Amino acid sequence: MTTACEFPTVQVTTAPRLVTGQFGRLLVMVFGSGLSMYLLTSVVPLYLAANGSGGIGAGLSTGAMMLAAVGTELLVPRMLARWGYQVVLGLGLILLGAPSLLLLVTASLPVVLTICIVRGAGLAIMVVGAVALVADVTPDRRRGEAFGIYGLAVGVPAVIGLPLGVYLTNLVGFGALFVLAAASSLLVLGMLAGMPKATSEEEQHVKVLGGLRGSGLMMPTLVFAAVTVAAGISVTFLPLAVAEDKHSLVATALLMQAITAPAARWLAGRYADRIGPAKLLAPALILAAAGAGSLVLIGSTTAIVVGSTLFGLGFGAAQNLTLTMMYDRVPKSRYGQVSALWNLAYDGGWGVGAIVFGAVVAGTGYSVAFGLTAAIVALAIVPAVMASVTARS
Repeated sequence: MTTACEFPTVQVTTAPRLVTGQFGRLLVMVFGSGLSMYLLTSVVPLYLAANGSGGIGAGLSTGAMMLAAVGTELLVPRMLARWGYQVVLGLGLILLGAPSLLLLVTASLPVVLTICIVRGAGLAIMVVGAVALVADVTPDRRRGEAFGIYGLAVGVPAVIGLPLGVYLTNLVGFGALFVLAAASSLLVLGMLAGMPKATSEEEQHVKVLGGLRGSGLMMPTLVFAAVTVAAGISVTFLPLAVAEDKHSLVATALLMQAITAPAARWLAGRYADRIGPAKLLAPALILAAAGAGSLVLIGSTTAIVVGSTLFGLGFGAAQNLTLTMMYDRVPKSRYGQVSALWNLAYDGGWGVGAIVFGAVVAGTGYSVAFGLTAAIVALAIVPAVMASVTARS
């Protein structure tokens, strides 16, 4: 007989570490490349307008960069599989940063558009490669939170760059901003030393646009594209839609949008890991549509600032939720395809929206054109609600 009492062993599992050395270096690299992009996002349209190219030139500059990104994004998964992360991301940083210096010597529309195209290719390499690398170096069950932290690293440069670029044009001039944009991308090349040289798992040889039917990727891709249409329009045309003496108002509005987007992206990621991203997508789109619609009242200071804030919340949440949904629906061997698709939606919506808006606004005025933009976002709410109902059943 034994009098000893035996107690069951309780195993305590700890969450896997999220921010490793590799992930930390990636976040620094993402910050530098993001700052390079956002410093000039609203400044290049202003630079062209100041040199006589008008609203059409502004729309073309954003459109050229984003559509070049779209074309390049189709190639990035294959580039990563062949050359690995270090080589491909290094090329992206150089293409994004170095051409900014050429803006110091010319404001010619064809040359500026060429520079935007080259920078767009660099942007495509960075965003597709970085998103795929986040999924590669972080734990699967903390993926939503990882994308949230990545969203902060992308969003902080927007907080700094979007409003600061517009604000500083009258203080230091365009030239100083062009140099700063180049330096912010080129100086983080040193972070590549800590990056993995190759992808951790062999990618399936699937075309970026192949295998969409029945994969569950089509809906979040198209929904996100609708939101990015409004995003590209707001940062390109808001500085042009208000009087020049109100650029401080535009800087404030862009600052609010830039602050709320990464915060919402991070929060959406945390809650998506717990309850699922599909249940949160429709509320995010409602916020984005409301914010975009408020710009119909383009003469109202309150409407511009509040609208930019609401849109930032919805846009940031939609970024995380759609991306998490897409990664949850494919095996790891298709991560490159998901990254490329999501970024195609981002840059394609951003670029096409800017080009079309530049043509439409000439005939309708800003209020009507902003209203049409909000309607596009509102249409995306329908499939998001359907996805939410399916997730609950």
